[in-house]
Amino acid sequence: MTESVPAPPLAASDPLPEHPSARRISPIAWLLAIVLAAVLGALLFVGGYLAAGGASAGGSCTAPTPAFAAFCEAYGRLKQQYVDKLDDQKLSEGAIRGMFQYGVQDPYSAYMPPDEYQRALGDLSGKFSGIGAEMAVKNLADPGNLEACPQFSDNCVFVVVAPIAGSPAEKAGLKAGDLVLAVDGTPVKGSTIEAQIAKVRGKAGTKVTLTVKRGDKQLDLSITRSEITIQEVETRMLSDRIGYIKLNGFSDASAAQFQTALKGLLDKGAQQIVFDLRNNPGGYIESARQVASQFIDSGVIFTQESSGEPTKTWDATGDGVATGKAIQVAVLVNSGSASASEIVAAALKEHRRATIIGEHTFGKNTVQVWSKLENQGGVRITISRWFTPDHHSVAPNGVQPDVAVTIPPTTPPEQDLVLEKAISFLTSRAVGEGAPSPSPMGSPSAFLGGAAVAWEPGAGRLA
Repeated sequence: MTESVPAPPLAASDPLPEHPSARRISPIAWLLAIVLAAVLGALLFVGGYLAAGGASAGGSCTAPTPAFAAFCEAYGRLKQQYVDKLDDQKLSEGAIRGMFQYGVQDPYSAYMPPDEYQRALGDLSGKFSGIGAEMAVKNLADPGNLEACPQFSDNCVFVVVAPIAGSPAEKAGLKAGDLVLAVDGTPVKGSTIEAQIAKVRGKAGTKVTLTVKRGDKQLDLSITRSEITIQEVETRMLSDRIGYIKLNGFSDASAAQFQTALKGLLDKGAQQIVFDLRNNPGGYIESARQVASQFIDSGVIFTQESSGEPTKTWDATGDGVATGKAIQVAVLVNSGSASASEIVAAALKEHRRATIIGEHTFGKNTVQVWSKLENQGGVRITISRWFTPDHHSVAPNGVQPDVAVTIPPTTPPEQDLVLEKAISFLTSRAVGEGAPSPSPMGSPSAFLGGAAVAWEPGAGRLA
C-alpha cells in the first residue's frame, strides 16, 4: 500500500492576492462574486471527494481482483476520515489475520506475527536462544480446564514444568513447580503465555530476571540466556529387557536423536520397546518418515495428496535399527498425540509393527507449508492431506488404540496407568509374538477438540 500526500491547504492567516480591478466593483457585485465562488468551491470539493471514493487523498491501494475493490475503498476511507492517526503496520496485520480467520476458515492455516514466527521456526529447527525451561499455564481452580485460562490471573498461573538438564535455568536454580510472578519486574498477570515466553527468550548472553514463588518464599532469579539445543528424546531401561523411549517433537534434529537413542537401548539389551508419543504435537513430516522407518524396513509410511498434483508416496528409508520382528513395540498415545505423531502411530499400527496403547489421538491429517513475509512474520497454509498406508484418514477420530486405557479423574499424578498397561502387555507376551490384529482406524469415538509441516503447538512452551 502507498499513501498519497495532498497539497498543503492555504493558511487562514495568508492574505488573498488583490485583483487590480477589485476596487472598481460595487459592493453588491463583490458580495455576489464571493457567494458564487464559495458555491463553486464547495461543488468542486464534493465532486472531487466523491470521484475519489471519498478517501483517495488519505491512502490508496491496487485491487488484485474486482472483489478487493471494497477493501481498497475501506482502507482509503479509514486513512482519510478516522479521527486518530492510524498505524499502517497494524492495519496490514489486521487485514491478514482477518483474511485467514474469515476467508479461509481452516484452523491450521494462519498468520504468525514476527515474534511468534521466529519462535516457531526455532522450535522446529531444534535450537533457540533462551533460558532452557519448559513452561506452561496451570489452572489452580480447575486443572483440567485450560481453555478457561486465555490470560494469567489469580487462578491461571505461569508455572515451570521443568528446566532442561544443564541449561541456564537449571544452573540459576529454577525448579519444576515454581510459579513465575513477574519477568524483569513486570507482573505476568493480565498477559498471555505467548507474550511472556517472548520476554523470557532473547539473545544469547543477555540476562532476564524471573520473580518466582516457591512454596511460601518469593525469589528473584537472574538467568543469562544461551543457545539451547532441544533434546527431543528421553530414554531409560524399565527392566533388563524393556527399554523406554519418549519423543517430544519432530524437529530437524529429532530423527537423528531418536535413532541414536533407540540404538543405545538395544545395545543395553532391550528386546521390547515402549515408544511414548503422548502429548507430542508433531512437526516435520520428513522427520516422521525417518522415525517410523526405525521400526519398518520397507513399504509405504504414508501418502500425501494435494489438489491438482499426483499423489506422493513416502516410503520407509531402509536404515532402521529396530525393524526385526523379534523386537516388540508398544506405542503410547493420547489426544495430545497429533499430526506427525499420528503418521508414525498409524504406520506402525497398519504394518503390524506395534501395539497402540492408551487413548485415541488428536485427529489431524493436513499438511502445512510455512512462508516468510516481508514484515518478518509468516503464514502457514494447508497444502495437502496425508493418508495412512491403507489409505485411511485419521481425521476427525484419530488413531484408535489396540488396547484402550481409561484414566479415572481421581488417578494420582504420579501414577502412569498407560505405561503400566504397556509393561503388563509386553511381559505377558513371548519375544517374537506379533501385535494383535489392527482395529479400524476411524471407529466412532469422542473427538477432543518453506518445508512441509504437520504440526500444531501444544500447551507447554520452551523458554
